[in-house]
Amino acid sequence: MGVSTDSVFSHIAFQKQMGGLKFPLATDRWPYAETAASYGIFPPTKHQVPFIQDRAIFIIDKQGKIAWSKIYELRQQPENSEILAELKKLA
Repeated sequence: MGVSTDSVFSHIAFQKQMGGLKFPLATDRWPYAETAASYGIFPPTKHQVPFIQDRAIFIIDKQGKIAWSKIYELRQQPENSEILAELKKLA
């Protein structure tokens, strides 16, 4: 699942731009960034521009605990192979 502070309308436009996604997107719009704050990535730590948050991936295990996480530079594309390797460890 992808979660961001973008609006539902932004998510729809993003999905169309990408040709569809194989996972759901959820909005953390209201109360603003509450989910991001609970994961410790809001307020942003690196960006001078308001309302730009850190990009991060969290893998949650079956017990609801964070099994793995990584914060990326805003323009950095996460490596799918790295994420899949971490997911396989939980299988």
